[in-house]
Amino acid sequence: MTQELQKMQTDNSAIFQNSASGATIPVSFGNDAEAREATKQGVSLCDRSHWGLIKISDEDRLRFLHNQSTNNFNILQPGQGCDTVFVTPTARTIDLATTYATEDSVLLLVSPNRCQQLMEWFDRYLFPMDRVKLEDVSNEYAIFSLIGPESNKLLEKLAGKTPPDAPHASHQLMSLGNLEVRVAVGSGLATEGYTLIIPVNNAAEVWQMLVETGAVPMGDRLWEQLRIQEGRPAPDYELTDDYNPLEAGLWNTISFEKGCYIGQETIARLNTYKGVKQRLWGVRLNGKAELGNVVQVGDEKVGKLTSCTETNDGYFGLVYIRTKAGGVGLKVQVGDVEGEVVEVPFLTHQD
Repeated sequence: MTQELQKMQTDNSAIFQNSASGATIPVSFGNDAEAREATKQGVSLCDRSHWGLIKISDEDRLRFLHNQSTNNFNILQPGQGCDTVFVTPTARTIDLATTYATEDSVLLLVSPNRCQQLMEWFDRYLFPMDRVKLEDVSNEYAIFSLIGPESNKLLEKLAGKTPPDAPHASHQLMSLGNLEVRVAVGSGLATEGYTLIIPVNNAAEVWQMLVETGAVPMGDRLWEQLRIQEGRPAPDYELTDDYNPLEAGLWNTISFEKGCYIGQETIARLNTYKGVKQRLWGVRLNGKAELGNVVQVGDEKVGKLTSCTETNDGYFGLVYIRTKAGGVGLKVQVGDVEGEVVEVPFLTHQD
């Protein structure tokens, strides 16, 4: 984060914390209720610049990514994108990422604190004959999310044209005022919106422009609350060595038609033989529960709580539940707390 952007956010009443990697993150603007309402009725603005951005270029870039993760990169054209999951050879999850194909590269937006691990992972599978160039460009760009139903109208005011109605992760360069910004479909959550990739030197000016046009600043604390309520799985919580992307409800990120990739054999076998033994769901709780608590039905252990947050409607969490135990509507005990399993919009499950 530049000092100019930090000052701009301080003027918006930002409260900052440092992440484990040393990044300065605005966790709240003292307006959580207003920002939450804006995600439902208007548009909120969240700074995700502490996420990682990797640039992959040269002639073999699409083939390389195609062989490294779950989605089909060989069909991507410039201006298109997709969500994809990077997994181990045994299909355990490393990260859920969003990719944007340009004319000469692919930009890979990865979770906080995952950039270095993925760069090292890619380097492990990069061979001397591969025409692939890897760059960590996280410090060269700011990442903002516009979240809410009025996001397109806000961009129309600034750009003089409505963003195209295009599939998720589709993107284009747009002029906001006199500044060029890459605008991608999708907020990073299930709520509609856009992701903006901005040259870091222009970040403060774009932030000010967005706020003055009506976007309500939103801190990372509310982002985390929405992440859990909408069901986006996160590394170290739902995405770990204990789970694969089918269990994590990330079926939409997986191409079952593509050829070999790291972890493909395991994922194909799980799908073919219906071997998904547990699934990720939301859970409404009647009190606060501790992460890692065992989920029970009666005396039977059926799962584990991986995330929990307090909302205006009480406590809410994410749980892995054994497939045979049931799904939506299941009454459970999470530690000392009662709960009910519910669907969350970010996830998909298939039989």
